[in-house]
Amino acid sequence: MDRPIHRVVDLIDEKSQQIFNMEVEEARELLLRDDATSLMQLLGSFALTTREGEVVRMARSLDRPMRYFLAKQESGPLLVVADRIDEIQEFLDTQGYGDQFHPSYTRMVPAHHVTSIRLIGCPDPNPIYQRFLEPSTESLPADLDLIGERYVAGLWQALDSWLQVVPPREPIGVLFSGGLDSGSVLLCLYKLLLERGQSPSRLKAFTLSVDGLGSDGAQAREFLRQVDLEVLGEQVEVDSDSLDPFEAVDVIEDYKPLDVECATVNLALVQELRRLYPEWLYLVDGDGGDENLKDYPIEENRELTIRSVVGNPLLYQEGWGVDRIKHSLTYSNGQSRGCVRVHAPLRKYGFLGFSPFTHPSLVSLATAIPFDELTRGSIEKLYALKSEVLKRGVKAVTGMDLPVFPKRRFQEGAGPESVLAERFAADPEAYRNHYLDLYRHGHR
Repeated sequence: MDRPIHRVVDLIDEKSQQIFNMEVEEARELLLRDDATSLMQLLGSFALTTREGEVVRMARSLDRPMRYFLAKQESGPLLVVADRIDEIQEFLDTQGYGDQFHPSYTRMVPAHHVTSIRLIGCPDPNPIYQRFLEPSTESLPADLDLIGERYVAGLWQALDSWLQVVPPREPIGVLFSGGLDSGSVLLCLYKLLLERGQSPSRLKAFTLSVDGLGSDGAQAREFLRQVDLEVLGEQVEVDSDSLDPFEAVDVIEDYKPLDVECATVNLALVQELRRLYPEWLYLVDGDGGDENLKDYPIEENRELTIRSVVGNPLLYQEGWGVDRIKHSLTYSNGQSRGCVRVHAPLRKYGFLGFSPFTHPSLVSLATAIPFDELTRGSIEKLYALKSEVLKRGVKAVTGMDLPVFPKRRFQEGAGPESVLAERFAADPEAYRNHYLDLYRHGHR
């Protein structure tokens, strides 16, 4: 006979909820509504769980993970919710249910959806997903000036909302490569602080340099020179021996090579920042900008064509969708899965991060961009689009000229090419095996 959920344990730290426009309990009340789109009212970063009778509902923003596990106990089923898989395992161990655990049995709440579990019986029921972020039904005109202004205005508003909850004396760090996304974030923050009558000296642009080399360092310095903000820059130097992709697998609890590589350099950066600045709390980054403007090399994924990329509004954020056979129940897909590459390293070293490009309103706005009309089947036009949108938008919103440099991934510009190639030379299957070995005997 089916039983209702007997016990719900939410292990997510209440202090990690960064909701800018209402109290956390008010946000949970929105989660109880039948209209999932009411969650679009939320400004900020969240991973919320609420319960009403037999119904448990969970929802999260794109910038952070949220996992759950159903365990069986004599008095009725137990639902455990956490940021991390190892936190679920540790809790089950303390309750005497560790023998039921396996990492593949955990489930990820997919971003942009309310996940509902109504009745837990045997076998466990499938969750019900209700989308709260819908792709825009109306396209913007194919006017790059207008698109750029709207998009960067959305970035400005997201950062402005965030600044309202950051104490005015707290320093702010931007994880800065001199690229389009981190550059747009930095310039908007600089102008916002001036507009508020606050000193931009509280702002720092942190650039990672492995072995004192790497193309990002020179690019970041040139970016700041062009906008006359060299005083904001700080190069953070680490030794290449500190780059450990297998540690990154442990931290992000995943094994996809590109996410592992990105997390590896992120870990090195924030570990050194924590050593240099023991009290620093707030960091901002440009994660999500590539996903919004579809700026990924299509030729690196044999499953993709330009038509599939421009025809699927949230492909890079969510993958093919929760109702598709390729959707991973354990990890989800797209940036909904890959968000750990930034979130987990920052969390490990005690930073509060903010990724404004993952803000629901900005993601939704990006789905209104008429990519098909603007590119007309041309991959070259798609790759050129992001710089055009951001360059025009930053000029319109801030009055500043956004420097533009050739695109590269964070892990490609952080240090010498030969050194990074050596550090990331492991076969992708080695990352997966390392991760599974953590649980081979039931415990990490």
